[in-house]
Amino acid sequence: MKKLDKIEIIDKYKIFQIREITDSGRYSRRILSPDMTLAEDEHQEIQDKAEELWTDEVKASWKKFQAEQEKQLNPE
Repeated sequence: MKKLDKIEIIDKYKIFQIREITDSGRYSRRILSPDMTLAEDEHQEIQDKAEELWTDEVKASWKKFQAEQEKQLNPE
């Protein structure tokens, strides 16, 4: 497993920007959003933050935002 280096929490939707260090010493980055299901082997710190910050209200707000974006990109 990669070593967790940094977690940044972005905007009101509580998007996680994660930086990890690989076995070769390089950085790897990934993003997690409130609509995602975390892997069972996810870092405990990330699991704890998701449980704390990804409330039902945040998840609903994120879902609404995504629907609005989709509507703008694909008007009927």
